[in-house]
Amino acid sequence: MAVAAETQFHVLAVDDSRLDRMLIERLLKTSSYQVTTVDSGSKALQILGLQDDQTNSPSVSSDQHDTEVNLIITDYCMPEMTGYDLLKKIKESSSLKDIPVVIMSSENVPSRIHRCLEEGAEEFFLKPVQLSDMNRLKPHILKGKYKELHQQQVLQNSSITGSNHNSNKRKAMDDEISPEMSKTKTHKQPDSTVIPYITSFSFLTSFE
Repeated sequence: MAVAAETQFHVLAVDDSRLDRMLIERLLKTSSYQVTTVDSGSKALQILGLQDDQTNSPSVSSDQHDTEVNLIITDYCMPEMTGYDLLKKIKESSSLKDIPVVIMSSENVPSRIHRCLEEGAEEFFLKPVQLSDMNRLKPHILKGKYKELHQQQVLQNSSITGSNHNSNKRKAMDDEISPEMSKTKTHKQPDSTVIPYITSFSFLTSFE
């Protein structure tokens, strides 16, 4: 299945800096992405459905919960939950692990970059993020979409295969039962009530 070229993909941007959130939102919208911005990793998890409703922040609406997220771009240095921690939680989730994650940071620390890429991040952008960086997002989104479609196709094929297997198994059982039923009918003993009747009839006709 092909992903429509005109699809407007949804990006979840996470940054505790208001100015950086405004910048990344403007760059993403300029690049024709639908954008949701939050100021912490915990709010990002709420939107992704990885936290209980009891911990939901009022700033996260129910509509945001229902919107599919195609890519997450997050700052690395944030209080309480870093971008790396958020990345790990996403990759540990069976339902969200295929969503591409991009990390941003104003600090060029090779060990940090390597750790994020090893954990599954698609890219590591150095701040300030540029408009040209947005062009590098779409291939990751498309790869994630194709992977999702492929998994759906595999599950669908598995379901069909399982159904056919059960049908063939039932047919084999029926084939085994049918000869036994035929054999039983063939060797059925004559009705015992018929023999006395025939004997009595022969006895009566002997007097004629």
